[in-house]
Amino acid sequence: MHWRATTSRLLLSYGLFFVIWGTVLLGSIYWETIHYLEVRTDRDLIQQISYLKHIDRARLPTMLDDYVLLEDANYNAWGLFDAHGNWVSGDVVQLPPTLKVDGDPMRVEADTIIARDALPAVQDLTVIAARLDDNRVLALAHTTGVTAHVSGIIRHALWWGLSFTLVPGLIGGLILNRAPRRRIRQIESAMQPIRHGDLRQRLPVSGRGDELDRLAAIVNDVLDQIERLMGEVKGVCDNIAHDLRTPLTRLRSQLYRVEQEMNEDDPHAELIARCVSDVDDVLARFRALLRISELEDRRRREGFVAVDLGDTLQHVYELYAPLAEDQQLQFALHADQGLIAQADPDLLFEALGNLVGNAIKFTPAGGQVTLTAKRIEPGVARVEVADSGPGIPREQRQAVWQRFYRGEGSRETIGHGLGLSIVAAIAKLHDFELYIDNAETGARIGMDIRLQSAA
Repeated sequence: MHWRATTSRLLLSYGLFFVIWGTVLLGSIYWETIHYLEVRTDRDLIQQISYLKHIDRARLPTMLDDYVLLEDANYNAWGLFDAHGNWVSGDVVQLPPTLKVDGDPMRVEADTIIARDALPAVQDLTVIAARLDDNRVLALAHTTGVTAHVSGIIRHALWWGLSFTLVPGLIGGLILNRAPRRRIRQIESAMQPIRHGDLRQRLPVSGRGDELDRLAAIVNDVLDQIERLMGEVKGVCDNIAHDLRTPLTRLRSQLYRVEQEMNEDDPHAELIARCVSDVDDVLARFRALLRISELEDRRRREGFVAVDLGDTLQHVYELYAPLAEDQQLQFALHADQGLIAQADPDLLFEALGNLVGNAIKFTPAGGQVTLTAKRIEPGVARVEVADSGPGIPREQRQAVWQRFYRGEGSRETIGHGLGLSIVAAIAKLHDFELYIDNAETGARIGMDIRLQSAA
């Protein structure tokens, strides 16, 4: 049983309530019963000692022996003491110091007043004392087996009552708790794709109309609204990027034609060249935005195939090795063999290429870029690009995945701030875990990839 679950805590609370209530109820019954038996015992003792103190003194020893023998179901004892309280005869060998002669009965422990060879099995006794006509003191001690028997019955009733309350409660709790826990696991499973950006997924509804169904229905309504709003925003952005590409392309063509018709010594030639470069830069950003939008369509997962990470990294290495050499960088590759993952090979190549290109761009001459792939645990591989550049401050490590974000140290570097956004979109499509960490010098950027299980 999962004790943090609401059902479990309710069952535990109700069980504790019934245990306390049952204990109080049986305790009240026990106290009332014992009190009644004690009052009855006191009354009987008062009647008996009142009778004995007025009979003929010659018959008193016989009557006292009969008092002991006739009560075979209970324990009775007596004792005679002189006027100074010294023991004369009987099994009661000592008067309790606080016992008042001709007073009310009192409760004492048997071993404080009874001779050792006559101690009863029950320790609690009721004792009473009265002064006889000859100034001697007669003490009667009595314990009833009914009291002990009733006490045992009530204790057993309490034990069985608690057992019949707790055991069925725990068993019932285990049974009742299984269905909510199963539904919670179903909701958790349904939430995983939503956490990774698949807003088409919805939480399961059982149709019972209980609290979990109402909560799931509310979340599904919210997801409907979020999906609609995200679709509208995405559609507007995509349409803007798509629609502006055509006039910008025509503008670039016209500027290029003007540039070609101008003389080399024309003072406006340099201005036209800069305009063409700026238009190219805007077009490149629009292409990148449309590329990210395309990658966010999870239907591309249907084209995943088995990809050897080592082969993909080898292709990336061969493509970027000349660029690293031009930048006077040491470029190394270390990849374990047999790392097979389900992925889109072109997108995986693009993501790793962006990471390597980014590392080469920000690593100064004489530095080093290392591309590695290794198994970190059964079923998971880590692909990492490490460089000896300036690194990424901890407070910027989440922001660099956002579109158009550029850190303080990269604002003067050529780029659009969309390269890592494309990497993030590809990783999200594949359910890869991205991370950024600083090495001793530089940064380490990579992803954890779930490997294909062996057949």
